[in-house]
Amino acid sequence: MKDLQNTRWMWLKAILFLVIGVTSAALVWLEVPTLKNALFLALVIWAFCRAYYFAFYVLEKYVDSDFKFAGLWSLVRYLVQNSR
Repeated sequence: MKDLQNTRWMWLKAILFLVIGVTSAALVWLEVPTLKNALFLALVIWAFCRAYYFAFYVLEKYVDSDFKFAGLWSLVRYLVQNSR
């Protein structure tokens, strides 16, 4: 599979991710629409965004600048190989 290089397709992909995220969050919150569940949902989203930032930006810039992470499986492979 080739890397995505067309900026229009990249924008479409980003917009679709936002649509999926907003729709999913809304559907989860609509199951039990309380302020507590809205807060928990916001915390989950925030925590996963920070974990994603750490997994790619922080590890690549500060832990091993020679390794270019291509995705979560690339990160898992890197962690398994370097844990030995």
